[in-house]
Amino acid sequence: MREFARLYAALDETTATNRKLAALQAYFASAAPQDAAWAVYFLAGGKPRQAVPTKLLRLYATEYAGLDEWLFDECYQAVGDLAETIALILPPPRHPSEIGLADWIELGIAPLRGAAPEAVRAALFSYWDQLEARERFLLTKLIGGGFRVGVSRLLVTRALSAIAGLDSKLIAQRLMGWTDGSVSPTAAGYQQLIAAHTAQEQAERGGQPYPFFLAHPLEREPSTLGALGDWQVEWKYDGMRAQLVRRDGQTWLWSRGEELITERFPELAALRLPEGVVLDGEILIWHGGAAPAPFSDLQKRMGRKQVSARLLGELPAVMVVYDLLELDGRDLRAAPQAERRRLLTQLIGSMPGSPHLRLAPLIKADSWAQLAQIRTESRARGVEGMMLKARDAQYGVGRTKNAGTWWKWKIDPYSVDAVLIYAQAGHGRRASLYTDYTFAVWDEQRNLVPFAKAYSGLTDAEIAKVDQAIRKTTIEKFGPVRSVTPSMVFEIGFEGIASSPRHKSGVAVRFPRILRQRPDKSIEQADTLASLKSLLAAA
Repeated sequence: MREFARLYAALDETTATNRKLAALQAYFASAAPQDAAWAVYFLAGGKPRQAVPTKLLRLYATEYAGLDEWLFDECYQAVGDLAETIALILPPPRHPSEIGLADWIELGIAPLRGAAPEAVRAALFSYWDQLEARERFLLTKLIGGGFRVGVSRLLVTRALSAIAGLDSKLIAQRLMGWTDGSVSPTAAGYQQLIAAHTAQEQAERGGQPYPFFLAHPLEREPSTLGALGDWQVEWKYDGMRAQLVRRDGQTWLWSRGEELITERFPELAALRLPEGVVLDGEILIWHGGAAPAPFSDLQKRMGRKQVSARLLGELPAVMVVYDLLELDGRDLRAAPQAERRRLLTQLIGSMPGSPHLRLAPLIKADSWAQLAQIRTESRARGVEGMMLKARDAQYGVGRTKNAGTWWKWKIDPYSVDAVLIYAQAGHGRRASLYTDYTFAVWDEQRNLVPFAKAYSGLTDAEIAKVDQAIRKTTIEKFGPVRSVTPSMVFEIGFEGIASSPRHKSGVAVRFPRILRQRPDKSIEQADTLASLKSLLAAA
């Protein structure tokens, strides 16, 4: 655990890519395989399952430290992060240990799930007595299910590539499915991850998907991309990105987050695909007609591991496919985009028709100006804009341009001017700043009704300025949350809007973010709930 804690600290203390890469390489060069396996899992995006409720962590940490509850709460509010607070208030360890990361996860944390409170208390007291503050912080994050670190999966891939002396694309391929969570990382798995390439590796992939190729946001005029004829244009759907894999007589469905979701969409798993085929596309709910259903309908399916016949009928899933990554067991990713599209069109045309499989239509235009005009139809079509894919592009790994380029040309977001009413401290290097905000609009009785939470969009300098204003205008404190005197107006952007009986405002917005602060507006000039509902009606 000590070595992983040092790595975490090194990654958290710098924003320099080269320093993070050096820290990762140093760790993997010396870590035991079983510890390295779990490190890869967490660093590549795997999520720990909560083993102990937050309430018990607070209770037992307060008791172990010999503090009154009010004093723990004051410390928590000052620090802003539960795990860091616990790590700082506990007395020094009396019995330091050299137990590795894998043993802590498998023998320490795993048995806590479902254990009686008395057993949890005894175990936590024993664990805290063995670890220094930095290690306690990390262990508490893992126990509470709140671990996250500022390192990209691409950087982890590069580090492993350097350690193993292998092409980073091969490492990226082997990492697919690593964070699924249904199978625990092992020393043997890690050694296989960095092992030399073998000729039979391609044939032994089973249901493993390919690394997803990601698009870059287009933030300039598309006419600067050159001739329109060099680009393949498609609609950008607001769904769930997925790969459908057919190998060895079985079908697997993988989300972009590397979660195996086959059982959640049985109508897609039942599609009669030829052997040795991998399709890339978007899962949507489609009731019929010209446009797919809102993303909120898809959300009702995404979390269901058991799907009833009624739900299958009410919320039918469709996969809109736009790329062919494998055909007859042959990897097509190095083929040009236009060639993959031609083969995909032939494949779909040769298959039995199904209401659950659609070929993404290509958008034809004579000029960029005409294409821009067609793009104005996006919301009416239930899409987010357009995808521009270079016709000669290969299918790359992640968000890269070395194999070709995909651009996402999204429509401008919905936006309203809203009032900041609540604030909460952030995490990591922003734990001492108020960075997570709740925004409200006016209802008919001129009461402020909360409708969205947002924490992205401001620069560090802007956050510092807002933080000072929050501290000066605080009305009440609710644990780590502060209510403030309404005084600041922000323009809030979001990608979608839907009705929601679970929200006090009656609406739910998708991907809310701060576009800018509006010092030119008073709170009385902020938008209203009626404004939101007019956007909902238009959507």
